[in-house]
Amino acid sequence: MPISDKRSFKPVRIAILTVSDTRTEADDKSGDTLVQRLSDSGHELAGRAIVKDVIDVIADQLQVWIDDPAIDCVISTGGTGVTGRDVTPEAFAKVVEKEIPGFGELFRWISFQKIGTSTMQSRAVAGVANGTYLFALPGSTGACRDAWDEILQHQLDYRFMPCNFVEMMPRLLET
Repeated sequence: MPISDKRSFKPVRIAILTVSDTRTEADDKSGDTLVQRLSDSGHELAGRAIVKDVIDVIADQLQVWIDDPAIDCVISTGGTGVTGRDVTPEAFAKVVEKEIPGFGELFRWISFQKIGTSTMQSRAVAGVANGTYLFALPGSTGACRDAWDEILQHQLDYRFMPCNFVEMMPRLLET
């Protein structure tokens, strides 16, 4: 897809949330992958946290960032599977005002080409709340790479044509 040379890059302020009962800052490879990719793309790391797989804890951290006008986007990693402790989509549902179903659909299509039918175990979701984009990715570094490289790096680049999420930011709070 083309990058327009008629538009200037606009950095997006992105917070990274890792959802895990076991990961720490020292071994959060998926979070590190996302931070490296957003930084390499020219975006700003606006926050980073690791929280336990608890619906209210996840939703509370999301809400803090949703309420912060200095954060445009939150990308989470982890907790999107189907086990009992995987509750990230349920936490997102507590705060999302408008779903972006195409994100999860596209992520699973991309993932299918790499891991086959195992992609059905992913409940990757996305939405918008109070003008903030929210994306929930699986916890594997491969899934984070795929989501960033194949979807987010394009949709979070104002120069990406024919359209992208960044150009819609000023209109997200319209009523």
